[in-house]
Amino acid sequence: MTYEIVNTGNSRSFPDAHPFLAQAADSGLGRVFLGIGAGEAYARTFPDYAASFIAIELGTECLGVHTGEHGGTEGSNVVGFARFRLGDAAPSNLVELVKQPNTLDSAIEAAKSAFTSAGLTVAVCNDFPGRIIDRLVRPYYNAALRRLDEKLATAADLDKTLCLGLGYPEGPISLLERTGLAHHYAVTSALYEALGQEAYAPARRARVAAERAERTAS
Repeated sequence: MTYEIVNTGNSRSFPDAHPFLAQAADSGLGRVFLGIGAGEAYARTFPDYAASFIAIELGTECLGVHTGEHGGTEGSNVVGFARFRLGDAAPSNLVELVKQPNTLDSAIEAAKSAFTSAGLTVAVCNDFPGRIIDRLVRPYYNAALRRLDEKLATAADLDKTLCLGLGYPEGPISLLERTGLAHHYAVTSALYEALGQEAYAPARRARVAAERAERTAS
């Protein structure tokens, strides 16, 4: 599957060299919009109905923010995607591919082919804020941070218990401190605003980390 890339810079999914970038062509059957300005770049481009697929890199937002929604019948050859990356850690090999109710099956398969040919694994999900992983793990991380605030146990014992009891390779407190509590705050803030569910309300420690990062930057 040939595809071209429109790179707007600062892509969280592909911050460094990767086979997916190297395989791109100057022109191709598909088109991928990368970076923090991906949605805006797509909006400035006349829709290409002949493309096998168009993929827009997403943050926490819905694909419908960029394509529009039409009474639950929306969908075309456009998909959204994000390669999961926790904070400042390196991106994982998992790509969450976002479809709408009437997204063309051919576009989904073409986009999957483009990503898997570069050694990535694809999971397809419907168009919801945060997609699969963030919707599942952010409440868990918030709960761990809140239990630490409540002095249920020390950070070391909370992490050790979850690692030994559930087989996790790293506890949530250690993981968030290593990858960036401020980034966790940014993601949970966006999800809380979008969903209004208490489980996504940023934990105090994440808020403090974000405020400290902001003061340090200024």
